[in-house]
Amino acid sequence: MTAQLPSATAGPDHEGGGALRVTFYGVRGSTPCPCDTNRRYGGNTACVALEVPGEDPIILDLGTGLRFFGLTQPTDGTFRGTALITHLHWDHVQGLPFFTPVDRPGARLDVIGPRQSGVDLAAAFEEFMRPPYFPVRAADLRGEIVFHDLAEADVAVGNAKVRIRPVPHVGETNGYRVDWAGVSVAYISDHQAPLDRSERVSDAVLELCDGVDLLIHDAQYTPEEWEEKAHWGHCSVDFAVKVARESGARRLALFHHDPGHGDDFVDGLLEHARRVAQGCGIDEVLAAAEGMRFDLARA
Repeated sequence: MTAQLPSATAGPDHEGGGALRVTFYGVRGSTPCPCDTNRRYGGNTACVALEVPGEDPIILDLGTGLRFFGLTQPTDGTFRGTALITHLHWDHVQGLPFFTPVDRPGARLDVIGPRQSGVDLAAAFEEFMRPPYFPVRAADLRGEIVFHDLAEADVAVGNAKVRIRPVPHVGETNGYRVDWAGVSVAYISDHQAPLDRSERVSDAVLELCDGVDLLIHDAQYTPEEWEEKAHWGHCSVDFAVKVARESGARRLALFHHDPGHGDDFVDGLLEHARRVAQGCGIDEVLAAAEGMRFDLARA
């Protein structure tokens, strides 16, 4: 870890209570793909915002959806927030240079994620976000961006408790569990189903998802597609339901939609997932869509 994480920020009438708001700004995997056929679910890549009144936001991944989250945040240098990035594939980080709130003097963004093959986060961003590949470096943004190399830890981010565990994927990848305001969210955006067809869910993933109020999980493929692309680092919608069922998650949001899956196709995946989930204790199965927002409140 390269710097101290920010302390809690609470408003005068808020002591870490209230509902946890979850907003999806990017739900697509692999590459941004806005077009008429996916107008309802959206074409921006992974970015989900967690917000509690009076506290700094937590951002799950920095995909192209981050630009739209930025439109909701102050651009006067007062922005403070923490990003939990799963890994450094383009679809999870390419929104950073377009995040206007951090391009202001006085702003601060803490970025938590795993080291990659011995390269720390700061060096990795410096490597891929620079000329001639991109005209702006992370250091050129006028706010302060502080990188924290974490791959397996339990940390406090303000009043939120964040659990970080490794998730099977292609390359070093984190999964996250956030317990905040009395509720819990697990974020498993990219998850390699077992190549040996054992269907066994890793202990680390089950730990992250144990009894969560909301599980946001990779559901990129149909079972048939997964058979053809098994080594690509993802899983089928059936495996996503299996993770939710075995971990006791209350609500499952299908996520990381394939760029080739239009709205009607995702509708079909959702119907299939709901059939598979019938009678297994999951209260609700939904397909994440850009602009989808709901509040999780302590029962």
